[in-house]
Amino acid sequence: MSIYSVKGKGWRYDFTLKGTRHTEAWFTTKKEAQSAEAEKRKEVLNPASLITGPIQTDMEFLELVNRRLDYVKEYNSVRYYTNHIYAAKRWCRLWGKMICSEITSDMIQAFVYKQKKSVSAISANMQLTMLRAMFNFGMVSPRNWISNNPTIGLAFFPVEKKVKYVPSIEDVLKVINSADPESQDYLWVIACTMGRMSEINHLTWEDVHLKERYLYLYTRKKRGGSLTPRRIAMNNKLHGILSKRYAERNKDKPWVFWHKYWSCKLGELTEGPYTDRKQLMKNLCQQAGVKYFRYHPLRHFGASLLDHQNVPIGDIQRILGHENRKTTEIYLHSIGNSQQAAMDILDAKFEKTEKKVASTVVA
Repeated sequence: MSIYSVKGKGWRYDFTLKGTRHTEAWFTTKKEAQSAEAEKRKEVLNPASLITGPIQTDMEFLELVNRRLDYVKEYNSVRYYTNHIYAAKRWCRLWGKMICSEITSDMIQAFVYKQKKSVSAISANMQLTMLRAMFNFGMVSPRNWISNNPTIGLAFFPVEKKVKYVPSIEDVLKVINSADPESQDYLWVIACTMGRMSEINHLTWEDVHLKERYLYLYTRKKRGGSLTPRRIAMNNKLHGILSKRYAERNKDKPWVFWHKYWSCKLGELTEGPYTDRKQLMKNLCQQAGVKYFRYHPLRHFGASLLDHQNVPIGDIQRILGHENRKTTEIYLHSIGNSQQAAMDILDAKFEKTEKKVASTVVA
């Protein structure tokens, strides 16, 4: 973060450009620090422009990456931010010592080709999407830090779409029954709410209304990054689990699910909500002897069961928190009764026509 404040002192800018660190303190307002930083960047990048000629915008690639990460952290989900960190490490190994204007379309294309070959077309497209967004972030007004996006014109790779694996109800129950009581509660809450893992990780008791039998889940998967709530009704299973946890809760902790962990940032043991529990599902699937699946298929699983019971797609859409009906339809892998009825009509038509043709031939 290049602009930050220190309590009791004021605002300061601190950035590295062309291998040299530049810093100045203490400004009364953030706007003053931003203005001073912008002038310093112009001076470093274009010393001649202070005398005559137009100002050419540019910055170090590493600086652009760090600023983009700061933005994503504030406006997007934890999962989205984590994905960007992993991607940024790859980018910086290649271009971390370069100026943005030195990075060409050929370099980006070679990178995504390699990503496609070593991982997958989906992964390569994701890298290209994040890179494009980052360069656009640096170009958009009022930033205007850079003047070129080297990803423009590069095409995404075609992807073979496959039906996502949805575990059977037997496999889901095997996995849940293989877990310890704490993890069982966690998995049942995901299955009963059809919530995203990040939503359940950040579920707090303030959003759980046991008496009225509903809770609120929040997601950032909306335009603008704002947290958007949706109300989920509780079934008996969910109500029983949350009631028990509420009675046994630690009143000093606001989260429904939390743990103790070592914080590399703080350098000490701390407490807080979960961010990712990937290893848990790997272990449980292995113990249960079922095909590995993560948490997200539990959403598909629940949606398919509701669809099979003829629950209107609009209700399923609201439970899943989808803005687009088409997104909900992707989750519904079971063949609905209306589709089956249509196919039965087609069968009857075929059978009737075949009998008519056969009788004509005999005659």
